[in-house]
Amino acid sequence: MAGKTDNARPVLIAGGGIGGLAAALALAATGRSSHVLEQSTRFGEIGAGIQLGPNVFRMFERMGLTAAVEAVAFFPESLIMRDSTTGEVVTNIPVGSAEFRARFKYPYAVIYRADLHALLLEACQRSPLIALSTSTKITGYRDKGDHVVVTTESGNDYEGAALIGADGLWSSVRAQIVNDGPPRVSGHIAYRAVLPIDAVPEAWRPNSVVLWGGAKHHFVHYPLRRGQIFNLVAVFHSDHYEAGWDAYGDPAELTERFKDAHPQVKGLLEKIEAWRMWVLCDREPVKQWSNGRVTLLGDAAHPMLQYLAQGACMAVEDAVVLADAVAAAGGDFEAAFQSYQQARYLRTGRVQLTARYYGEAYHAGGVTAELRNIMLGNRKPDQAFEGLGWLYDGI
Repeated sequence: MAGKTDNARPVLIAGGGIGGLAAALALAATGRSSHVLEQSTRFGEIGAGIQLGPNVFRMFERMGLTAAVEAVAFFPESLIMRDSTTGEVVTNIPVGSAEFRARFKYPYAVIYRADLHALLLEACQRSPLIALSTSTKITGYRDKGDHVVVTTESGNDYEGAALIGADGLWSSVRAQIVNDGPPRVSGHIAYRAVLPIDAVPEAWRPNSVVLWGGAKHHFVHYPLRRGQIFNLVAVFHSDHYEAGWDAYGDPAELTERFKDAHPQVKGLLEKIEAWRMWVLCDREPVKQWSNGRVTLLGDAAHPMLQYLAQGACMAVEDAVVLADAVAAAGGDFEAAFQSYQQARYLRTGRVQLTARYYGEAYHAGGVTAELRNIMLGNRKPDQAFEGLGWLYDGI
């Protein structure tokens, strides 16, 4: 065997979502070739809007993607939380202010998930170091010591210098490394929809991210695509769901769960004719997600609930840290992957657990909700900024 020395084979990347494409770009920036293997028939993303904290803009700068992101993103004035029953403003964090930018050096934005994926894909397609394959579902891998062999559903094998599992919540690569069974179902489901901006009354669409929190539910809305469309996400506790990410939701259940909500919330919900639904799942944080020449990235390594709005951001951070570790190790992938894992597991674990906590806070009722409103309502903007410093200061 050639031991841990480098070779000319590309790094194989399982999964062509945001994390997988970001990993390919980050590796290419260090001169490393890769081959992205996507199981779907085409590269694309399912979903609506996602939020981008200052921490990920620091990564976009490293990857030369800032201008491309800014061209399609929307930059909100504030993050506003309101009580979903009374309409009371609980807290207002002015993320579009000069003070926020001075504190964190980078902006806060929201973006259509498909737009972020498209610009990453276009950047990958321009790189001579990145190969892209579709209809390639990975079923397993063999670590040969000096390279990795990936097996696929079609029967084709692929050889690579190493393997990065960026294949999401149900990662087949994770199943071989961690083997921790199915993901943890939170008992929460999310309905999402996108409307033309003109379909929403102007008074109901401030230039901000607005979250209405209530007992066992919340509702989020904000503009996307530089204000051309309007993103809506309704989340509630339920034991009725269909596994997967792209099933149609039941409007009757949505109406029932929000029956006591503020008239503005109900009015927005009524404007949607068809909702797409997905089940919210995560996993327990783990310390070991690398083995030999194989490692995990993004949701495959540390899937998290969406309440901290950091899933995509953490995947992009992973990509940059991983590429840096590979470059620093000089071709010793085993050492690189252990270094990458060590640098990431506590930060991503904290995000996973904090996201769960935020979900409890958003969905609080009764006395718990009153205490939440008092605690958040008494914060000044600079105190809110400091509370987010551990996350938004980035890496």
